[in-house]
Amino acid sequence: METFINKETQAYEKASRRVKELKGFYGNLTSYVLVISFLAILNIITSPEYLWFLWPMMGWGIGIAAHAASTFGIGKDWEERKIQELMEEERKHNKTL
Repeated sequence: METFINKETQAYEKASRRVKELKGFYGNLTSYVLVISFLAILNIITSPEYLWFLWPMMGWGIGIAAHAASTFGIGKDWEERKIQELMEEERKHNKTL
């Protein structure tokens, strides 16, 4: 029974971390869209001959892309496999003691 509760708790904690990651990404994306839209409008109204809003759009866009990559999977499989590998090594080490 204790093992089931422990696994249930671990599953809940993992899901909770995932929700926080998603919430963080979508919050960042929402801020990006709102701020860049504001900057684009401001730029077009004040100095349409030079589109300076593209610079912050590209800079922050690189950050958004990196955040998306970390949130939605690049490296996630490796991370999970490594965690499982280290946990298995620890179990084996504890059995030999």
